[in-house]
Amino acid sequence: MKSTKPKTEAASRPTTDARAILDDIFPPTGESLKRRQEVRSNMEVAQKIYDLRKKARLTQKQLAERVGTHQAVISSLEDADYDGHSLSMLARIAEALDKRVEIRFVTRRKLQPA
Repeated sequence: MKSTKPKTEAASRPTTDARAILDDIFPPTGESLKRRQEVRSNMEVAQKIYDLRKKARLTQKQLAERVGTHQAVISSLEDADYDGHSLSMLARIAEALDKRVEIRFVTRRKLQPA
């Protein structure tokens, strides 16, 4: 039986690159590209909130108290699957961490199959 895992260009063994494997199973076209970008954006926001909180040496509860919300809200915001990030909440978090929110519009690069 033939393996469905994509091969790397440098070697004939199957790749362990998760993106390449997913691209092989679910080719990146149309709606899947749009959804991938949404997921990537959510992951980046969640990771940034987590990283800033950790750098400030705060627990989720401590950050929540500074922001004026509940620990569960901070937990949700740090979850990569959460897609309800609001600019006002991000601004409140930034203020609590002595930061500012900066929004940039950059040229979107097209995702290419691996």
